[in-house]
Formats: sequence, structure tokens, C-alpha cells
Amino acid sequence: MRDPDGLIARAGVRGDPDRDQHFLVDDRVLDRLPTHLTEIDADTSHLLEIGGGTGALTDRLLAMGDEDDEVTVVERDRTLAAFLQEEFREEIDAGRLTVIEGDALEVDLPDFTASVSNLPYGVSSEITFRLLPEKRPLVLMFQQEFAERMVAEPGTSEYGRLSVSTQHYADAELVESIPKEAFSPPPAVQSAVVRLEPRDPDYEVDDEEFFLRFVKALFTQRRKTIRNGIRNTAHISGLEEPDAVVEAADEAVLQKRAGAMAPAEFAALAQLAADVSAVGEGQ
Repeated sequence: MRDPDGLIARAGVRGDPDRDQHFLVDDRVLDRLPTHLTEIDADTSHLLEIGGGTGALTDRLLAMGDEDDEVTVVERDRTLAAFLQEEFREEIDAGRLTVIEGDALEVDLPDFTASVSNLPYGVSSEITFRLLPEKRPLVLMFQQEFAERMVAEPGTSEYGRLSVSTQHYADAELVESIPKEAFSPPPAVQSAVVRLEPRDPDYEVDDEEFFLRFVKALFTQRRKTIRNGIRNTAHISGLEEPDAVVEAADEAVLQKRAGAMAPAEFAALAQLAADVSAVGEGQ
């Protein structure tokens, strides 16, 4: 395995906190990350890495597979993308590695089978919700607090829109916490690794876009009852007749607050809302 500190030295760079660059340099953590995929027997024939940095994790991902397996790395930093092209020239020439220079929110992603990534924290939410609809196993690094919100259960203080939206697409498990010292330079907060196994939810949603917008709307009023939340957030949800939804909904649901609502309850209420009220585009 390539030495993480040696990679940084050869690249001639330093991590820049102002640009969300924190290079993972702890060998033990780097070695463990791919195992979170193998534990669930995920297909690793084409792995996607977002934010390749100097290639320490890239090196481990390449070592996972057979000669025919592929890794694609997306790196937005021009200097780092050029370094990866040079450092991994042999693997690129062999057709095992592709380096894409660009923003992971904008470039065309390959038909990957799974992803292991140390995400740039400033855009981790946007990248995650680009990857989740692809329905592939994901092992992603986040800020600890963000990770805890992703896996939170109804009724806990961490539970919110992020929990419902994440768990709509996948089973989410926080598999390990990572100390600041595992990075260079160390970030201001502790990190955590979340494994996301895709699965269909145990409820039906006719209009996924409206469902997610409806959840977002109600969590903007999480301290209010669902009754008031529906009435106060039509400008977000796009409901044109919120009072009609309140009239049709079950009283026990209307008295709840968003933080106590399981994803299936949100889905049932969103379906009711769509059935009894015209739905606009929202804001």
C-alpha cells in the first residue's frame, strides 16, 4: 500500500481547511473503509470515489478487486487530479482506474456498483442525495453530527428531515467514528462513517419529489403540531388546499409533531395530502 504521508509529499500539497481539504492519513482507518463493503458482500467490480485527494483511499480500493475490476475517482482540484493521473499512470493504462476532473455535483457519473468516499463536508449532503437514488451500496465519511442525524430514529433529538430522506432510500448504519487526528490537517470536528444499503421503503409513494418536499416543509415547523405545520408550510410543500388536508387527516396524526413521525407515517400523510389537495411546484 502507498504511504499516505508519502503521497502528500509527492503531490507537493497541503490540505486546505478553507477549501474543505482534509486528507485521511491513518493507515488503519484507510484499510478498514473498504471492509465495510465486503461485510455486506457488495458488488465491488466498479467502485466510485468522490474526492480522491492524493490517492491514499484510491490505492486501497484498487487493491480490493480482481484485475478486471475498475475504480473511478472524481476530483475537483485540478492539481490533485493531475497528480492522481501521474501517480496512478500504470493503473490508468491498464484500464483499472479512471480519473475525472470536475465537480461531483455536475459531472456525468459512471455506472458504478458501489462507492467508498471521504466526502468534502461542505457539499456532503448534496453529493449523498445525488448518489442515493442510484440505489448502490455506499460507505461515506461525514461529520459525526451529520452522520448521527442520518441514522436517527423517530422521537430522538437528532431525528429530522435528513433522517427521513436518507432512510427513504436505504438502511443507514453508523459503522465507526473517526478521530480528528486521522486527518491532515485535522478538521474542527470528529468524523464518522455511514454505510448505506439500498432498499425499497416499506410504504408506497406515488410522487417521490412531493413526498420529500412535504417532509422538508413539516420539519421547518418541527415544534408545531402536524395540523399547524400543514397549514403554515403550503408555500414550501406546494399544497394548494392545506385546510382540506387537515380536514381529511386523522386527529391522532394531526396532534403529533414531525419529530415523532416515522417515515411510513409521513408517506401516508403525503399520499393523503396529494389525493385531497391540488399540489403545485412549491418554492
